[in-house]
Amino acid sequence: MPVDLQAEHIGKRYAGQLAVKDLSFTVERGSFFSILGPSGCGKTTLLRMVAGFLEPDTGQIHIGGKPMNGVPPNRRPVNMVFQHLALFPMMSVGENVGYGLVRRGLRRAEIAQRVGAILERVSLAGMQHKRVDQLSGGQRQRVAIARSLVLEPTLLLLDEPLGALDLKLREHMKIELKQLQSSFGTTFVYITHDQSEALVLSDHVAVMNAGSFEQVGTPQQLYYQPQTPFVAGFVGANNKFAGRAMPTDVANHGLVSFTTAQGLALHARAVGRVDAGQAVEAFVRPEAVSLARHAAELPAEHPRHAGQVENLLFDGANSAVLLREATSRTEFRIALPQTGKFSDLRIGETVAFTFDPRHAVCFATGSA
Repeated sequence: MPVDLQAEHIGKRYAGQLAVKDLSFTVERGSFFSILGPSGCGKTTLLRMVAGFLEPDTGQIHIGGKPMNGVPPNRRPVNMVFQHLALFPMMSVGENVGYGLVRRGLRRAEIAQRVGAILERVSLAGMQHKRVDQLSGGQRQRVAIARSLVLEPTLLLLDEPLGALDLKLREHMKIELKQLQSSFGTTFVYITHDQSEALVLSDHVAVMNAGSFEQVGTPQQLYYQPQTPFVAGFVGANNKFAGRAMPTDVANHGLVSFTTAQGLALHARAVGRVDAGQAVEAFVRPEAVSLARHAAELPAEHPRHAGQVENLLFDGANSAVLLREATSRTEFRIALPQTGKFSDLRIGETVAFTFDPRHAVCFATGSA
């Protein structure tokens, strides 16, 4: 598969601190690649180096197979969409979209033709003469994307472009962005701290932490097969437990037994080597836990626990219950089924729960 972006051992230092640490990665042509991480992890610095606004201290960047070190931003086959869009308020929609074509010296007729065609493709047909302030937030977002795509860049870089939108519009624009990228076939490189955006939009996601990539993979790989405690805790909701590994049967099919700090014995799938006596971190997703009013209703092949409902978090399809395990008082968050089966659940009620240890992950975090 052809590669549109290749970074080799790139690094950047600010005031003696490494912001980006020896990163190497590739982005395939026509793909949607996201860089996901918390504020301050280095993702914007990385994007600005790709765009040419910053020069890496070490390493090489290639775009479309050509070396980019020393090439200024306006000479790179790259365009960028920012969170605040940077549209020209004194210009019409058509003038905004055609601005880069005017700078390239194209003839007026060709500009008009290309602007009209791109606006039709982003569902803004016939809106060339509207003022920017007459548009909704979602329409302004599409104008900013059209202004970039009309220049036919090799890469479109998007710096948290949905961050300024309200929740409902943000959810709508996630779907639109994914459809636009698929329709145009342009390679998108997208940075965000919002895991939902990264998972929904991307073909591949790099999870960034403290200047480095912790894991690069498909959304499904990051969600179901995290390779580090940071990825397990950052991607998706999780119950997190600190504890210590116990001696286990060598024929345990990759499962490790551990005891939480509160004294609760649990089991999980080991990621990497976990030895008896080691400090561990384990993660169990709320939707991986099964809930019942009576223990006999749960499958017998996995350990069953009792717990008392401490709080109910109603959010439609995302509703959950917070409970404490009866003996250790360990807190669990458990997703409620969407069937409404537990719609009458009450605070203080005692319930039973269990989970398949193969759907939980455990990492060694210290020496035995």
